[in-house]
Amino acid sequence: MIKIIRKNALTLAIFAAITTGLIAVIHYITECVAKNQILFQQKKLLDQVIPTELYDNQIQQECYLIKDKVALGNNKFHHLYLARKGNTPVAAAIETVAPDGYAGPIQMLVGATFEGKILGVRVTEYHETPGFGDKVELRVSNWINSFNGQVVHDANDKDFAIKKDGGRFDQFTGATITPRAVVNATKRTTLLIKTLPDKLSSLPKCG
Repeated sequence: MIKIIRKNALTLAIFAAITTGLIAVIHYITECVAKNQILFQQKKLLDQVIPTELYDNQIQQECYLIKDKVALGNNKFHHLYLARKGNTPVAAAIETVAPDGYAGPIQMLVGATFEGKILGVRVTEYHETPGFGDKVELRVSNWINSFNGQVVHDANDKDFAIKKDGGRFDQFTGATITPRAVVNATKRTTLLIKTLPDKLSSLPKCG
C-alpha cells in the first residue's frame, strides 16, 4: 500500500513538474511575442512621425525621459525618441498630451526637426465624440496630416492656430475645442523639440 502511494505521489510530482515547465515555456513564448508586437507597433507609429530616410540609428533604442508640464500637458515623464543621421541628432518624437480636449486629455506623438519643422503628428488615445472630435484620428479623416511640413517659428506664432482663432488650421463642423487642443499641443511640443540640442546630454535614458 505504501509503495503504491509513493508511486502515485512520484507520478503526480513528475506530472506537476512537467506541467509547470510547459506553462513557463508557453508564458515565455507568449511574453516574447507580445513584446515584439508592441515594439513593432511602436516603430510603425514612429515611422509615421519621422520618415525613415531622415535617420540611420535605432530610434527605439535612443529613448530618453523628459518632463515639462507646460509643453507636454502634465507633470509626468514622457518618452522622447531621438533620430540621428551619421551620429548627428536631426529630429525627435515626443509622446505628449493635449490636456484640454473636449472629453478629456488627448494622447499624442509629435515628430519635428530642431528647426521647428513638423514631420508628423498622431493621436494615440482620445475620448472625443464620434462624428465630431474623432476627426483627429487618421482612420477617420486626413486632418492630422495638415501638420506635415508646417513650421513653428516661436511662441507668438499666431498663424499656428485654428482658423477660428486667426490661424491656418481647419476646425471641425460643430467642434472647435478638440482641434484647438491638438493644434496648441503640437505647437508647444514642437517648441520644446527646438530647445532639445542644449538639453540632450542632461536627459535620463528610458528604463
